[in-house]
Amino acid sequence: MSETFDVVVAGAGHNSLVTAAYLARAGLSCLVLEARQEIGGDTSSEELTLPGFLHDSCSTAHNLIQASPILRDDELGLTEHGLEYLHPDPVVHLPFGDGSSLTMWRDEERTCAEFAKFSVRDAEAYRRMMADYRRIAPDLGRARYTPLGFGETSGAALARQPDGARWRRRNAMSAWEVIAGEFTDPHTRAFMLWMSFMTMQPPERPGTGLLAYSLTYGRQQHSWTLPRGGSAALPRALASVITSHGGVIVTGARVSGLILEGGRCAGVETESGERYLAREAVLSTIHVKHLVEMAPAEAWGEDFIDGVATWQPGVSMFVSHYATTAAPEFPVDGGVGVIRSVASGTPQSADRMLRLATDFRAGRIATDDPVLLVLCPTVADPSRAPDGMHTLKVVGFQPYELPGGPERWDEEKAAVSAVNLAELRKYAPNLTDDVILASEVKSPLDLERMNEHNWHGSCHGGDAGPAQSGDLRPVPGWASHRMPVPGLYQTGATTHPGGSVSGAPGRNAATVILADLGRSMAQSATQG
Repeated sequence: MSETFDVVVAGAGHNSLVTAAYLARAGLSCLVLEARQEIGGDTSSEELTLPGFLHDSCSTAHNLIQASPILRDDELGLTEHGLEYLHPDPVVHLPFGDGSSLTMWRDEERTCAEFAKFSVRDAEAYRRMMADYRRIAPDLGRARYTPLGFGETSGAALARQPDGARWRRRNAMSAWEVIAGEFTDPHTRAFMLWMSFMTMQPPERPGTGLLAYSLTYGRQQHSWTLPRGGSAALPRALASVITSHGGVIVTGARVSGLILEGGRCAGVETESGERYLAREAVLSTIHVKHLVEMAPAEAWGEDFIDGVATWQPGVSMFVSHYATTAAPEFPVDGGVGVIRSVASGTPQSADRMLRLATDFRAGRIATDDPVLLVLCPTVADPSRAPDGMHTLKVVGFQPYELPGGPERWDEEKAAVSAVNLAELRKYAPNLTDDVILASEVKSPLDLERMNEHNWHGSCHGGDAGPAQSGDLRPVPGWASHRMPVPGLYQTGATTHPGGSVSGAPGRNAATVILADLGRSMAQSATQG
């Protein structure tokens, strides 16, 4: 038996849901198929430890999407569908081994005062960098939410700035080169490197220079932004938009193949043998490494097959989830006071930050002075746990590939998790054994098992180096969301502009599909 819709969507990550929401509001009948029992992909929330403790299984902060037209202009009416964001203060707290710490507050001047504890010159550098980026952020934002070939690129936006030559140079530099040129103190350098690394791009790599500005600026502007109720609040709101406009969402339906008719993608087939046909288009958010297996090689062409064959994974995370009776408390002011923060971490030092990529490439499990990202959303959003309780996520950065194979992670993960917790306890000594009620550890291999899109443990779809960015993402010649198979479109983290919770790949794919169907994004807004 076959069912027919205008558009069939394979995968229910946040980007494919964004696309489907725009298409449904434009009057197209949409079917969304999801392999897992829950929608959201890497924006899901689950009771991973104990009943009543809602953990974000992958993403927690929704920062990039805050500046998007999706939210800024409320193009999809998500607030009417229950989506609400929290902006915690402090933003993030980073302690150091010498007993000092640096805290980012929502008040930029208060953050500058934190920098000034170490260097007045570095405080001025921070203030200047934020002001510099503030001037170009709107132009870069427009470029991010414009499909390639539909308008100005980020490179063109930089080039036309009054100081365009400087920005082009900064863009080509590494984040470390920018930071080393602006900051002198070891603590402020480590802080800025840690912030620059939050999209899992090695900060010593050429082409990451803007991350030294953009990631810090985004946190300074919007905080460590949390959706109330968990990361899954975003896909739930998007699903509500889709179904309120007649769309259908089916979970537990793993797409296993593309249906080709006359060389065109006419629908999909699921693992259980169901066939779903599309009158207008098929949209995929399946990882490109798996997508190419769903149709004959000749349907893709040699160049596309080669592009996918050379696709590289990105730095992978190692995550420990805890149900606790207390949030981490970080002593400050010589132990007189404490800070409780949604986000915290251990950058250790500039040298340790710069070694992350080396360890990753070598397949080395590095447990000395672990670099951590620590998230306790219940500090700002108590709805995620029973009264007085907390969810805690301790994120390290480890390679997927190990000598002997990634399966070694099943033997190694408990020990690595213990090291990370011990490191956190150096700075938050209140996290004693009796505070921890339960735990769940997710190695890079487990992250792939959880969601096939996390190929080789990469939650950002894959590396975002020069060879896999811009008009080369996912494959040279196919960066406009159209695939070599006519009628098939691609969105998600493997497409431009890449991973993180931005909604940009989803909105851009909607723009392209509607244009190809003789419609426009304006129709989506007016018919919504």
